[in-house]
Amino acid sequence: MQRSLKALAVLTTIGMLFVLIGGALVTKTGSGLGCGRSWPLCNGEFVPTNITPELIIELAHRLVSGSVGIMVLALSVWTWKAIGHIRETKFLSFLSFFFLVLQGLIGAAAVVWQQNSFVLALHFGISLISFASVLLLTLLIFEVDKKFDAEKLIIDKRMQMHTIGVTIYSYIVVYTGALVRHKKASLVCSDWPFCNNETALLPTNLNEWVQMGHRLFAGLIFIWIGYIAFLAIKHYRHQKVIYWGWIISFILVCLQVIAGALIIFTKLNLYIALAHAFFISCLFGLLCYFLLLTSRSKKNAQMLEANSTFTNSKTTSL
Repeated sequence: MQRSLKALAVLTTIGMLFVLIGGALVTKTGSGLGCGRSWPLCNGEFVPTNITPELIIELAHRLVSGSVGIMVLALSVWTWKAIGHIRETKFLSFLSFFFLVLQGLIGAAAVVWQQNSFVLALHFGISLISFASVLLLTLLIFEVDKKFDAEKLIIDKRMQMHTIGVTIYSYIVVYTGALVRHKKASLVCSDWPFCNNETALLPTNLNEWVQMGHRLFAGLIFIWIGYIAFLAIKHYRHQKVIYWGWIISFILVCLQVIAGALIIFTKLNLYIALAHAFFISCLFGLLCYFLLLTSRSKKNAQMLEANSTFTNSKTTSL
């Protein structure tokens, strides 16, 4: 595979991470209206004059998103032509660019027309799908040269169901986390793991319910991924991609939980908040890769069953 295509794929994946982190930065710093109600211009100007920190953050995010959008389009077209014979390529190429455009349109709508928090919370999740698609395209490109071979994996049905379930569930966790940010509910609960340990154990208003709901969802995914990692360690030592992949997933979800707690203890330290967004982005991308492996495993199992049936039939006839 051409080095230039690999380089573009890696740079685009990193660029998508910057888009995700940049979006979180805009929300965390309250810079969503740094350019006013103007899009794609900034305060109605091509070159803004009244410079503020919020304007710089918002404008930088727009510029990065636009530049990465061009890279995603180039990567989608190039991979379609270069490795279009691989069955997942065309679907992922379309998915990566479509959802990047969609998140841009939602971002623009949020600027021009005020949106409620429940709609704005979709923005991060949509960007996350685009990032995961770009990441999978990058992995497909490197698979062509057999830098790692994940085509012959056989995953049992129990692990397949856990993989599908936890990946879908992780998107709910992502949405609730984004909702916490957009509802400005990050510090509505002064304690952890409960909301206010010295008063009522149950939330008393909507923002507290949003915050505690996210903590509950995050706690459940921590337990779920921990259990799947246990299964991988116990039954998949011979399949290193599954074995190490789920160990890394568990490490990422641990870091995610720790970062979430530190956000409360540090009173919303910006760097920790951005690390929180980074860990969930990496975790979701890895879970989507497991989905791809699960899809391949079903195909491999069907092929083995067909070959076995053919062999048995041939033996019987003889």
